Amino acid sequence: MSLTISVVQASEIAGVLPDLARLRIEVFRDYPYLYDGDFDYERRYLELFSMASDAVIVVARDGDEIVGAASGAPLVGVEPEFAAPFVARGDDISRIFYCAESVLLARYRGRGVGHAFFDHREAQARRLGAEMVCFCSVIRATEHPAKPTDYRALDGFWRKREYVPLEGAVVSLGWKDVGEAEETMKDLQVWSRSLST
Repeated sequence: MSLTISVVQASEIAGVLPDLARLRIEVFRDYPYLYDGDFDYERRYLELFSMASDAVIVVARDGDEIVGAASGAPLVGVEPEFAAPFVARGDDISRIFYCAESVLLARYRGRGVGHAFFDHREAQARRLGAEMVCFCSVIRATEHPAKPTDYRALDGFWRKREYVPLEGAVVSLGWKDVGEAEETMKDLQVWSRSLST
């Protein structure tokens, strides 16, 4: 198993979108997201993301196979729902970089790929002059019936990277959970860190 991490250049983003869609559907199907994804939605979502100015995608490959990916873009270029908590606080969203998904097949976890994903996206944020980086994590009930007994939250990993939950900053998005007949709204907690530290 030979893992390599690389940044996909703007001219190559379209070529990795099908792999990113596949990974999002597979990885986000698990708790805590429980996302019952489909390729039509993924195609539309990722095409919009790929048009965001200064977007970046980082991929992890095992040989030629893409086994993980992470993306990010300036907050001004992504869906307005993600910017809303910062607008409400009076923050200058032109100085904030948004880390979107970070997806990695389970058998490749625990090898430093998550750190590499954040390193590359934070480097892009710094190149663009961002002062803050943020991302969202889904909020689920502590005793959710789909929560695996061996589930380990990523809060400790994020805090080691100096991210903290932004008090009162919650984003609401809708998707269909595995086993649900219809889409329902979910709350996501915004985490952020200053790039001056």
